Amino acid sequence: MDALIARADAIQPLAKRRRTEYTPGRSSHPTSHEISANGSETTKPAHPDPTAASISRNTALPASLRPTSPPPSSAHTHKHIKNKSLRLTLDRQSAHSARTKELIKDAELLTSALGAEHGRIEVDDEMEKTWRVGQKDIVSGAGQEAAKGRKEWVLDGGGYRARYTRNGRHLAIVGKTGHVATFDWQSGTMHAELQLRETCQDITFLHDHSHFAVAQNKYVFIYDQDGVELHRLSAHVEPTRLEFLPYHWLLASIGRPGFLKYTDTSTGQLVTSHRTKLGSCSTLAQNPHTAVLYLGHQNGQVTLWTPNLPHPAVRLLAHMGGVTGLSVDPSEEGGRYMATSGVDGRVKVWDCRNWKGAVREWGARGGGAEVEWSQRGSLAVASGGSVNIYNPPTIHAPHTAHSPPPLYMTHPIPHRPLSGLRFCPFQDILTVGHAKGLSSILVPGSGEPNFDSSEADPFETRKARREREVRGLLDKIQPDMISLDPSFIGSLAPPPKLTTTDGQPADIPFARLPRMERLKVQGKADETEENDDDDHHHYNDGGGDDDGAEAAKGPRKTKEEKEKTKMRGKGKSMKRFLRKKRKNVIDPAAVAIRAKLDKQREERRKAKEVQMGGDEGVRKPSALDRFKRKT
Repeated sequence: MDALIARADAIQPLAKRRRTEYTPGRSSHPTSHEISANGSETTKPAHPDPTAASISRNTALPASLRPTSPPPSSAHTHKHIKNKSLRLTLDRQSAHSARTKELIKDAELLTSALGAEHGRIEVDDEMEKTWRVGQKDIVSGAGQEAAKGRKEWVLDGGGYRARYTRNGRHLAIVGKTGHVATFDWQSGTMHAELQLRETCQDITFLHDHSHFAVAQNKYVFIYDQDGVELHRLSAHVEPTRLEFLPYHWLLASIGRPGFLKYTDTSTGQLVTSHRTKLGSCSTLAQNPHTAVLYLGHQNGQVTLWTPNLPHPAVRLLAHMGGVTGLSVDPSEEGGRYMATSGVDGRVKVWDCRNWKGAVREWGARGGGAEVEWSQRGSLAVASGGSVNIYNPPTIHAPHTAHSPPPLYMTHPIPHRPLSGLRFCPFQDILTVGHAKGLSSILVPGSGEPNFDSSEADPFETRKARREREVRGLLDKIQPDMISLDPSFIGSLAPPPKLTTTDGQPADIPFARLPRMERLKVQGKADETEENDDDDHHHYNDGGGDDDGAEAAKGPRKTKEEKEKTKMRGKGKSMKRFLRKKRKNVIDPAAVAIRAKLDKQREERRKAKEVQMGGDEGVRKPSALDRFKRKT
C-alpha cells in the first residue's frame, strides 16, 4: 500500500523545482533528476521512505521545533549554574530581556525620527530668510505628487469658504451667492455641484464625504453625495457657522439670533439649545480633543460651551472689539492653545489651561484677520491682502513687546477680502478663500505625515468606510460626557458618598438598601408612614391592656389571606397624600373621641384595681405590676 501511494505521488507540487545543486538529506522523488553546479545531470539517491519523501516537500517544522535565533551579545550567560533546566530557563529569560531592550531602543529612534521637524524649509545661513521663498520655488523643489496641491480656482460665487474631510481626501466649498460643490481634489472627481440662489454662510461634512450640511439663508440643509436634499433643520434658524463633532455625531450651529444648537445626526433629534444672550455670532470653532465649542462674539468676548451646561463654561474678554477669527490648536499639545483675532487689528495666542492673559500678542494689517492652526502647530493669519504663516515654538514663547513671531512664510493674494482659511489634513496645503475663488498654497512641514488608518485613512476603500461608519455609531459618545477635562473620558467613576441615618458611611450599596433607608438617604422619607398602623390601632382599641382587644382581633392572618383581603385601587400614594393633608389639622371631633377613649381606659383600670385588692386605696402590690403599662 505504501508503494502504491508513493508511486501515485498525489501531494507533490504541480511543477518540479529546478535546483543548481543537490542538498543531501532533502526529500524528493526517487526518480527525479537535478542539474549540478557544473552543468552535468546527477541522479539523487532514493529516499528510504517514499511516502515521507512526497509529504515532506510540502510541510515545515512547527515554530516550537525550529531553531531560534542566536541570543543578543548583551544577554547574560549562566554557565556557572550546574542545574541544566535552571540554566536554560535563565538564559532564555536573559535573551528575551535583551531583545526587548533592543526593540524599545529602535522604537525610541523611530519615534524621534517621526517627531523631528522634517519637510520644512531650511536655510544655509542666518542671512537667508524662509519667507523670501515663493510658491514657484517651492513647487519646483517639491515632488511631482506634492506639487499637485498648488492650485488656483477662479470662481464667481463671491467670498468662498472651504472644508476638508477628516482624512483630507475630499473638499467642499461654498460661496456667498449659493455656489456649492464637493469633489475629490486629488483625483479631480466631482461629487455634486449646486446653485442654491440664496446667501450661504458655511459648509461642513458630516461623518464622511457622503453627507454635508450647508448653512443657508434661513435654515440648515443636509445633502447627500449626489447633491440631493435630505433634511431641512428648521430648528437652526439663520445660521452663520457650522461645526460637526465626529465622536458624538453632533451638528452644532450658531446664528444671528444668538442660539447655539446641537442636533444628533444619527437620530435627527435636537439635543439642546443654548441662548448665549450676546447677540449675533459669526465665529465658531471646536476643540478636537475635548469637543468643546468656542464662540467669538461682537462685544469681544470668547465663551466656551458644552451641551450639558446652560451657561458658558468659560467666559473671556479677548478683544476691545468684535472677534473675527478663532481657532484651537489640534496638534499633540492637546488643544492647549487658542488663537483669536478681532476688529481692533490684534492677534492673540491664549493658554487654555489657566486663561491668565494672552501668551503672545501682535498687530495685523487691515484688521479683521482670519486665523487657522495646522496639525503640526503652524499658525496661518490672513489679513489685508496676504497670508502669513508662523511656526512653533516661537508662537507660544511669551514676549513682553507686542511684536509678531518670526515669519516662516508669506503669500500675497490680491483678491480681497480673504474670507476663510483651512489646512488640509495630512497634507502641506493651505486653502484660502477670497472674493474671486480659492487659492491652495504649499506650506512645507504644516501637515502631519503619519496617519492612523483606524481613525482617518486617506486611502480607505468603500468597505473600510462602511466599517468605520458602523464602528463610529457603536462607539458614539453621549453629549453629557463633553467636558473641559480631556482625561474625563475613560476615567473611573468616583465612589459614591452615601451615609446612613446616623451619619456613618454606608457599607451596603444604595441599590440594596431597604426602601425606607433609600428614602431617608434621599431626604424623602415620611416619618408618619411607619407609625400609621400603630396609631390607628391605638385610637381604636383603647390601648394594649384591654382583655377583649386580642379577642376582637381574632387569629392572625397568613400572608395569602392578607393578599386576598387587600383592598384594590387604594395605594400608598393616596394614603400618604391624605395623611399629609390632615397633618397639623386640629379636628374637634377627633379630639373629643380621643378624650372619651382616655376616660374609658382610666375607668377600666380603676375597676381592675378594685377587683384585685377589694379597695382602691388599700390594694396590695403584686409582682406582676412591673409588666403593666405605665401611663
